Formats: sequence, structure tokens, C-alpha cells
Amino acid sequence: MKKIGFLSFGHWANHPSYKARTASDTLLQSIDLAVAAEEIGLDGAYFRVHHFAQQLASPFPLLSAIGAKTSKIEIGTGVIDMRYENPLYMVEDAGAADLISEGRLQLGISRGSPEQVIDGWRSFGYEPMEGETDADMGRKKALDFLDKLDGVGFAEPNPYPMFPNPPGLLRLEPHSEGLRDRIWWGAASNATAIWAAENGMHLQSSTLKYDENGKPFHIQQAEQIRLYKEAWKKAGHQREARVSVSRSIFALVNDQDKYYFGNQGKGSDSFGNIESDKRAIFGKSYAAEPDKLIEELAQDEAIQEADTLLLTIPNTLGVDYNVHILSSILKYIAPALDWR
Repeated sequence: MKKIGFLSFGHWANHPSYKARTASDTLLQSIDLAVAAEEIGLDGAYFRVHHFAQQLASPFPLLSAIGAKTSKIEIGTGVIDMRYENPLYMVEDAGAADLISEGRLQLGISRGSPEQVIDGWRSFGYEPMEGETDADMGRKKALDFLDKLDGVGFAEPNPYPMFPNPPGLLRLEPHSEGLRDRIWWGAASNATAIWAAENGMHLQSSTLKYDENGKPFHIQQAEQIRLYKEAWKKAGHQREARVSVSRSIFALVNDQDKYYFGNQGKGSDSFGNIESDKRAIFGKSYAAEPDKLIEELAQDEAIQEADTLLLTIPNTLGVDYNVHILSSILKYIAPALDWR
């Protein structure tokens, strides 16, 4: 059994073939898609966060709206770039979204990846401390976020408050019990996956990671997951670790599928640089008729190691077609691979 969710980057553009041409289109269609995904039996609705781009950037209003219109599906991010965040304000936003959804938030965070602008976090008013890198700053903010999510009071109360205070130091409100245990870290390297385990975060591993040994992507990712699980066990956490991997998977079951994705499954892993000094490996997309797709996916070691699969979707093709894509995976692929 695996939990299966979708991951949307939330693109929009004024393009004649797009169903999502404005920010409003993307936001409203994201809500509709999450509702429809719950109805067909999908387990999760996740959203990528990018700043300075025509993509989703402020996740908490969207997650709250989805939480109010659904009742079972997990809702989350993959991932929020912590370099841009005020951890304390984020605790309040996340707590509110989790309470609205009655405890269904699964929040993916990370130190971030290259963005649309140079050092965009500086425009948000953030600067690494002397001797820190921006990655150090992102991880430091993540730890502060985790600490404040625990709900332990830390702020000295005003002796003359506007409203009566409870005794002792004050915590951030609203506090959502259990949310601290549902935070995920997006790791691009083995070392940061181990760091996530040591700090009690679940693991999100996407369709790219740093190339650390030249092996095929799915094997490197499976190795990363195993290192994470070993570190989690060694840390002595009492709860169960969760691991998600992202994949672009398209079952070609009609002519429209073949038109859109017929050539995507012919590719292979690729290499590039997401940072000037670090080589990355990018996993291939899967697109084929169901029988062939089942055969190929059965060989993906990282999917076997993970308990959660996030299907990246082409949100610009609209709600109905994306429901078709997701339904095809649930109908033709998941049962054959014992995901359902």
C-alpha cells in the first residue's frame, strides 16, 4: 500500500492552449482539483512554492481553502523555501491551516533551490549572518520553526496586557497539536536527508538530487532513502518515519494522452547544474501504455522504498484532464503494483 497524491507547480500564463491563464484560474482550479482528487480516492494534494514567478507562492490561503472544502485528503507543500520565511509568522499561518483542515496538513519545507531572481530572499528582508550561507540561514529558520511548533511558551507576557494572559510564558497562537510531527524536509543530498532524520522530519525526495555517485537516478534516490531510514532509527524517534518521492507518470490510454505525452516516456535520466558548483541528476518521466508502464515502474527502486508517491501534474491542462490522468493511475497502475 502507498499513499498517492498529486504535486502541482501551479503555473499560469496567457497562452491560448492553457486552461490556467491567470493567478485566479490557478488558485480556484487548485481547489477544484483537490476536491475532485478526494472524490476519486487520492490521498494527497500538494503544491510547490516559487517566488517571483507566475506560479503558486503563498500556500496557506490555498491550503486553508482546500481544508475547508475537503474532509479526508492530506494537504501540503513540496516545498516551502525557508530562506524567504519568517518562522514565527509561519507557525501562526500553519497552525490556522491545520486547524481548519482538522489536522490534515503535511508541510514540506526546505532550504530552497535556485529561484527566478538573484538572492530573492534579500528582497524579503532576510540576510545570512556573518559566516553563514543562504543555505545555513534556511536550515536555521527551519529549526526555529520546528521549535516554535512544539507550543512551548517562550515570550515574556506584558504585565499590563489588553486581554488577560494565562500564567507563564506565552506561545504562538493558534497552536495545532501534532503539527510538529507532520513536517517534511525536501532533501537534494544524502547528507541533508540524514540531517532531516536527526531532526525528526519526514523526507520528501523529488525528481532531482545531487549526483553523488553516477548511478541511475532511482538507485541514488533509493540509497538516499535507506540512509534516511537508518538515521531515523538511530535517532530513536518513537513515531514512524514517512518518505515521499515525486514522479511524472502518464498512462497512455487514449489519443489525447498520446498527443500530450507520447514522446515523454522515451527519455532517460539527465544531468545538469542547479547550482554552479553542484552537478544534479534528474529522473526520467514515465509515459507508456499501462502494461509497459507497470513493467517500468516495478523496476524503480526508490518508489519501492517510499510510502508516499506524489504525481507531478500539468496543471495548465485544466481540472478535468488532470482528474483523468490521476484516475488512470488509480485504475490501471496502482492495483497491479500493489499500491492499492
